[in-house]
Amino acid sequence: MRSIVKTAGAVAITAVIGSLASRDTNSRWYRRLSKPPFQPPASVFPIVWTALYTDVAISSAATIDALNDDMRHIDAAAFERALTVNLILNGAWTWVFFKAHRTGMATLTAAALTVSSADLVRRAAPASTTAAGALAPYAGWCGFATVLSGDIWRRNR
Repeated sequence: MRSIVKTAGAVAITAVIGSLASRDTNSRWYRRLSKPPFQPPASVFPIVWTALYTDVAISSAATIDALNDDMRHIDAAAFERALTVNLILNGAWTWVFFKAHRTGMATLTAAALTVSSADLVRRAAPASTTAAGALAPYAGWCGFATVLSGDIWRRNR
């Protein structure tokens, strides 16, 4: 796993950037939002995101390495670019939602993140069905986050 240092570093930077924006989940603004009954308890989010970030780092490294091993360097570079876009969207969501208080824009950001995450699964599949399968829960969680963001936006506009 030659790429693990690179992917783990990129994911760690994303996690730190996102956590800086979401530190104040007890803000008056957030507490006053009407939230749907299917919103998980706050304690679930750090557990899920830690597992997903670990998964993204490992599965992405496995994909990049497999593509490079198969001499598919153009596909490996394309996966790296897609991962970069994905991590930018991931880190941006918390800033748009928690800092800018733009729930509608956060929903659009989450939707773009979901599409981007599904694209990572698609790009990983030819290189490693295992890595693609491991990335699928990330795309699923991002889809859930889109629905959750959308419902918060709908309830509070």
